[in-house]
Amino acid sequence: MPEESQSITAQVQKDMVDAMKARDKERVQALRMILSELKLAGKEARPGFGKAEEIAVLRREKKRRQQAAASFRSGGREDRAAGEEAEAAIIDVYLPQELGESDLEGIVDEAIAATGASGVKDMGKVMSAVMKRTAGRADGKKVSGMVKGRLQ
Repeated sequence: MPEESQSITAQVQKDMVDAMKARDKERVQALRMILSELKLAGKEARPGFGKAEEIAVLRREKKRRQQAAASFRSGGREDRAAGEEAEAAIIDVYLPQELGESDLEGIVDEAIAATGASGVKDMGKVMSAVMKRTAGRADGKKVSGMVKGRLQ
């Protein structure tokens, strides 16, 4: 995991140099991909591209790898699926640890109480509040399912 004072991009660059010195081709390839996506997003972003935006890029890339692995697996390409999963695992190193189920349930309950939500029609308000509180430490799909279940 990157040091707190250092951007994720800088940590990935450092780790890539270390992997090159160790001649770890697979890791170098994955780190190059991560670094490329982070730099591209940084160039396209508004001023103030920071850690939260870097985390969003990493989550998106991890999700792509997981979807690709599922596609390869359904097509009978276990070797390619394993490669995609290995890249997702490398990306995971740079992401903050996800909240546990009970912590997330507590945040959802607090958000429902704070917004005064009374039904599924108020789901957007609750989702917004929860996603701000979780700060990239929870999967949106998981949060959405939990909020929907609580509001019904």
